Formats: sequence, C-alpha cells, structure tokens
Amino acid sequence: MQARKKLDFWNSCALIILLLFGIFLVYPMFGLLKESVYVNGSFSMDAFSRFFHKSYYYSTIFNSFKIAFSVMVFSLLLGIPFSYFYTFYDLKGRKILFVLCLLSTMSAPFIGAYAWVLLLGNNGLLTNILKAMGISGISIYGFGGIVFVQTLKLFPLVVIYMNGAFRDIDSSLMEAAESMGCKGIQRFFRVLMTLTMPTILAAALLVFMRSFADFGTPLLIGRGCMTFPVLIYNEYLGENGADYHFAAAISVIAVLVTGIIFLIQKLATSKFKFTMSAMHPIQIKKPAGATSVLMHFFCYLVIAISMLPQVYIIYMSFRKYNNSILLPGYSMVNYEKALQKNLFRATGNTLVISFVTLAIIVVLAVFIAYLVVRKGNFISHLIDTISMMPYIMPGAVVGIALVIAFSKKPFCIAGTLLIMIIALAIRRLPFTSRSATATMMKISPSIEEAAISLGASKLAAFSKITVPMMSSGVISGAVLSWVSIITEMSSGVILYNNKTITLTLGTYVAINNGVYGVAAAFASVTTLLTVICLVIYLKFTKLEDVQM
Repeated sequence: MQARKKLDFWNSCALIILLLFGIFLVYPMFGLLKESVYVNGSFSMDAFSRFFHKSYYYSTIFNSFKIAFSVMVFSLLLGIPFSYFYTFYDLKGRKILFVLCLLSTMSAPFIGAYAWVLLLGNNGLLTNILKAMGISGISIYGFGGIVFVQTLKLFPLVVIYMNGAFRDIDSSLMEAAESMGCKGIQRFFRVLMTLTMPTILAAALLVFMRSFADFGTPLLIGRGCMTFPVLIYNEYLGENGADYHFAAAISVIAVLVTGIIFLIQKLATSKFKFTMSAMHPIQIKKPAGATSVLMHFFCYLVIAISMLPQVYIIYMSFRKYNNSILLPGYSMVNYEKALQKNLFRATGNTLVISFVTLAIIVVLAVFIAYLVVRKGNFISHLIDTISMMPYIMPGAVVGIALVIAFSKKPFCIAGTLLIMIIALAIRRLPFTSRSATATMMKISPSIEEAAISLGASKLAAFSKITVPMMSSGVISGAVLSWVSIITEMSSGVILYNNKTITLTLGTYVAINNGVYGVAAAFASVTTLLTVICLVIYLKFTKLEDVQM
C-alpha cells in the first residue's frame, strides 16, 4: 500500500503537469485554430485563401526563412571556429572571451538593432565617419542589416553549445585520425565536424528558430523586408484596424512552417546517433606563430564588433537629447526622464516576471526531466512532446493564442502580470527542461536505489540525491531561459499594457515615441540587469556549455 502511494505521487505529478499544459497551451492553441477558421460563427477558410493569393503576405514566409537560414549559416561560420579556438588552444584572456561572448548574447536583439541604427543609421556615428572618408551606400536597413545584427546576437549560442561538444571528444580519436594521415583542416571537417554533428544541428535549430521568431529587429531595421512575425503583429495590432481572424490564420501557418522545420532537424539528427565518452580529454595547446595571431585576431575582432552596440548605447544614455535631436554635452537627464516614463515600474515588473517565471520553469523542468527519464510511460512522453511545442512557435503566436483564450470569463487574466508570466514560462521552459533531461540521463538509477536501501524514501532520495546531481544541467539551461525571459519582446508586445510594461518593452515604446535618450536609458538598465545575471551565473557555476 505504501509503495502504491509513493507511485501515485509521480502519477499525480504527471497528471497535474499535463493539466497545466492543457489549460495554458493546448486550450489556447485550439482557440487560435478556431479563430482562424470561424467568422461570426460560420466555418470559413477565407483568411488562408487571402494569405496565399497575395504575394505581399506569403512572401513574408520566404523573407523570414531566408533571414533565419542566412543567420543560421553565418552564426555557425562564426561560432564553430570561435569555439574550436577557445576549446583547443590556450588563448590569452580566455575567461574574458567567454564572459564577453555570453554578455554579447544576453541582451534583447531589438536593443542591439536600435544601437546599430545609432551607429549605421542614416545619421549614425559610423555612417557619418564613412561619409567623411568618401564611403557611402552602407546601410543597416533591410535584409543585410537584419542578418548582420541577428548573427552578432546569436552566434554566441553556437559557441556555448559547441564548447561542450568539443570537450566531450576523446583525444584518442584525434590521435587515431592523425596516425592514419588525417591532419589539419581535413581532420577538422572529417572527424570533428562528424563527431559534433548532433550538437551542430541542435545549435543550428535554436539559432534558426530564434531568428525566425524575432520581431523587434525586423520591425526596427527591416525597411522593404517584411517578415512573418512583423506581419502577424501588424494584422493583430495594426494602425489600420485589427484583424484577429486573419492574424490567427497567419499564426497557424507560422506554427505549421516552424513545425515542419523542427521535424526536418529531428530527422537529420537521427542520422548521427552514437555514444561517445571522453576517457582522454582534449589537451589545450599553446598556439604559436602566425596561427596564434590569426586566432586571437579572429576571436577578439568578432567579440569587439558584437559588444560595440552595448557599449555605445550606454554611452548614448548619458548624452543630451531634445527628444530625437542629439545635443552637445553629457547629463543624467535621460535617466531622469526615464524615471518619469515608468522606469521603476518597468524594472520592478521585469524582476518580478523574470524571477517568478524562472522559479516555475526550474520546478517544472526538474519534474519533467525525472518523469521522462525514470517514468518513461505514455503520459511522461506526451508531456515531453507538448512542452517542446513552444520551442518552435514565434512569440507573437503564443501571445495571440493566450489573449484569445483568456480575455473572457472565467479566465479573464489578459492585461495582467500573470498572463505575461504564463507566456514566458511556456515559451522558455524547453531550454531548462531539455538541459535537465540531458543531465538526468547521465545519473545512474543505482544511486537512488542505494539511498533507498539505506532507509531513505523515494521522495527523499529524489529531493536530496537526484535534484542536487541535476543542478549543473538545470542551472545551465536556466541561464538560457533567464536571458530569454529578461529580453523577451515578441510575445510581450502583444500582452503588455502600461501597468505590466517591462524594460525591453519600455525601450520599444520610447523608440516608437522618438525619445531616443530615454530609450538608451531603458536599454542601459536592461544591460545592467543582464550583467548582474552573468556575475551570479559565474559565481555559482563553472559551466561553459549547455546540455541539450
């Protein structure tokens, strides 16, 4: 009877988690689907017909796909060599490189785009310098600008993933390849790339999805290049009147497109399934000669360009502005105006939302990981599958689905902090849950069995033995979740109001209103929060990779 009660605890956990997903994810998605095919109570496919009959609409899919694919390719081209140099060679200032690499990705892409407008916009600092040198025609706007900004923001994710993959390679495999005449570049492509292909594909998918779902960057600098998320936003909150029916239809198409891409990635990953244990870890070498110069030049140049927007935006927050007009001199007036523009409220909301959301994510991730690995039944695998759905959805889709579902009784929570917390918990859970699951798979059940044989209950063994052993994977995944939460915009822009505004959304509102100095102040405070997050992360863990 006692054993049955203990078993019932995990069954109850699984049913509660499944119920939560049913209420806050499955139900809203069915509501979204219903909104897309029903008009005034009658079934209609007119919205889908309208979408595919006008090139202006369906071309946004190709634009988003081209941008995401290009960003993915360039992020891999930058991230893989960077990680290789960092992992295999003792570069000067390795720790600084790692910290700056993390910091360059720990800010909202929208804020990075805004900074590049200040640098390479029509009247940007670098634009004017180049014009003075007789160089013209360089612009941050359009397809190329979006790819440039997103690549600099997302390539560090590839670095974080690849650091762990490269360190897991057994050095004896490298030595065996060299003994067979496979050296240098040939060994890099034929051995290293093959052994790390599952991680490369996982990192590529993450970058692709983040780029595809990005709303802020194309909105700010995508002149002449309309993307899918921006189209959804315009139809839902457009200046010419909202069209919820059409916006819902576009959202359904977005889910289908990203779902197909996800399945293709999963199929490709299944072709590279193998196990590998690093019994002989990679030995870090000292680079020498011209090779050393090139490695250091490449890594520090990429990091310098990536960090330039954040440094410049902090600098601009102390410049004098008259709304959008830059004046000579420096002052704290931007921060004074920001305080009048809900800076305290935005900071408080950001902290409350991020901490509460992260706490929910960590608890759910730990339970999901245990259920998936230790209780591999139908319900646990169903939970695992459903929890991954938001991983492939643009934030605007989740936002619209939640508004449709929870704008009327009995669940009228639209316009509250609660709905923003729910949206972020749903969207950012996969980062931590997959990381926790990967770590859980490495923990032998015999450790828990030993604790139980010594008199501990199953629940005590889980909480005092298993959870602490999972901590490294949970923390590494939670860092990615935290970064995504604190810089979230695509779902928040659908859900927020003046009472629930966050720092990132405060920056967006200030830019929309043409108050650029205040926008820089909001962005600088956001950067400060991400730096504090990074310091805490480095204080409590020595991890330099993420398990997924």
